[in-house]
Amino acid sequence: MLATTLTAFSGTGAALAAQPLPQVGNAQITAVAHPYAAPEEAPQAVENAFAAARKTNRKVLIDFGANWCPDCRVLAGVLSHPAIAPWVQENFVVVSVNVDHFNKNMDIARKYGVTVKAIPVALIVTPEGKVLNADTTLELGNARTMSAQAVVDKLAEWSKRS
Repeated sequence: MLATTLTAFSGTGAALAAQPLPQVGNAQITAVAHPYAAPEEAPQAVENAFAAARKTNRKVLIDFGANWCPDCRVLAGVLSHPAIAPWVQENFVVVSVNVDHFNKNMDIARKYGVTVKAIPVALIVTPEGKVLNADTTLELGNARTMSAQAVVDKLAEWSKRS
């Protein structure tokens, strides 16, 4: 089981070599069975993610979803794919927020000016708290039918915004 995902540097102070945008095309993606930790863990996980982002000058990727959601489980599989994960880790601190049946942690989304109407929702947020893709909250809702490359391309596009 993947618990609430918090990706950070190892603490050695050593930066990773620059990872080019992965070119994975239609790579086979395995859905993660349980990518979201218990809903009550999310507030602290989000706080920790922003602390790590400030220290490492990376953006935060907040993944709102639930373990019952097939598209959410596929998105988790994309983010953890061996050809994609190094790029994700270099560019983002990833935190997964369990919204259960749209009845948990909705306040976290509202804090960033977003109403979660469908999942998964991936928000790209600066370490200072500015959401870069509030207009795209429904774009990964069909992650099961998207290629891994399409997901990576969207994340890259959103992260370039200012």
